This record gives sequence, C-alpha cells and structure tokens, in this order.
Amino acid sequence: MAAQKKAPAKKAPAKKAPAKKAAVKKTAKAPAPIGPYTPVVRAGDWIIVSGQLGLKDGVMQKGVSAQTTQAVKNLKERLAEMGANINDVKKTLCFLTDMETFSIFNEAYVAGFGNSRPARSTIGVASLPANGQVEIEAWAYKPLR
Repeated sequence: MAAQKKAPAKKAPAKKAPAKKAAVKKTAKAPAPIGPYTPVVRAGDWIIVSGQLGLKDGVMQKGVSAQTTQAVKNLKERLAEMGANINDVKKTLCFLTDMETFSIFNEAYVAGFGNSRPARSTIGVASLPANGQVEIEAWAYKPLR
C-alpha cells in the first residue's frame, strides 16, 4: 500500500480588530426619530446630525418659517448632545418641498444660525416625512481632545 500524504495544516484566518462604533447619544429635548435611524453620531472628529424636521413635542409646526426655526432648534439640541454647537457646523444639506419658499426659509435659517455660515446645499423634493416642508441635516467638525 502506498503511504497517504497528509494535507498541509490550514492556518486559522487572522482575526480582524473589531470596528469602532460611532458614539451615539439620545436626548429628551429633541424629537425621537420617526424612522429606523440614529439621529446623531460621532465619527472621529465629525458629528453627523440626521435630517431634522420642524417637530416640537410630536407636532409639526405650521409654515416654512416656523418649521425652519424648529428644525434649527432641534439641530442645536442634537449638537449639544455631542458637546458641539451651531458654530461647529461646517456643512448643511437642506430639503424644501416648495422652492418658492426659499426666501422664507433663508430668513429663518439665517436667524437660527446667527453669524455662522456653513457650506450649504438646498434641494427641492416632492415630499418629506410627517408632511414636513423643511428638513435640515448637518455635519459638524469638533475634534476629540
């Protein structure tokens, strides 16, 4: 009988270091998410705030100006959860269901952001959750210390 050859021993696959999870915090001041997403996360030196609507105590505010004002307040609450503020925001992405309301939106946006002027894109969309007219997403840069 011929001797059987032994197969070379298989090496165990190298273990990967577990991926770091983004820090997530929750607050009672800003509205609860209305979908399966995280409202604010920290990823390294960046803080990403999911789109904020003009909801206060579960009620959509009436009109573009009031919704924008409330969306900015909600955004500020989300930033505060991570130790940041409106001056740390470097980019916003804004959604409007009616671009004819752009000037009304701008007035409330400027009032809410004060002297801070992050880069911004504003996009017209067909609809928003909860029959909102305005949604504001933000990216803030706040280095870890």
